[in-house]
Amino acid sequence: MSRICDVTGRKPMYGNNVSHAHNKSRRRFDINLQKKRFWLSDEKRWITLRVSTQGLRLIDKIGIRKVINRMLAEGKKV
Repeated sequence: MSRICDVTGRKPMYGNNVSHAHNKSRRRFDINLQKKRFWLSDEKRWITLRVSTQGLRLIDKIGIRKVINRMLAEGKKV
C-alpha cells in the first residue's frame, strides 16, 4: 500500500543523502502517516483514515464533516 494521506494527498519526497565527502545516494523522505478512527455522529459510524499529521491538524481546524465532504466532492471513497 502506498504511503499517501487520504485527506491532503501528500506523498513521500525524494532527495539525496549527502556524505561529508559530498557523495550522493538517493533517499526517500516519508510522510508521518497515522491510522486514525473518526466518529461521524450524523451517520452514527466510525471511519478509518490514513492521515498525515498535517491532515490531522486540518481536521482539528475545520472539522471531520467538512473534510469528508471535500473528499466526497473529489470523488474519493470514504
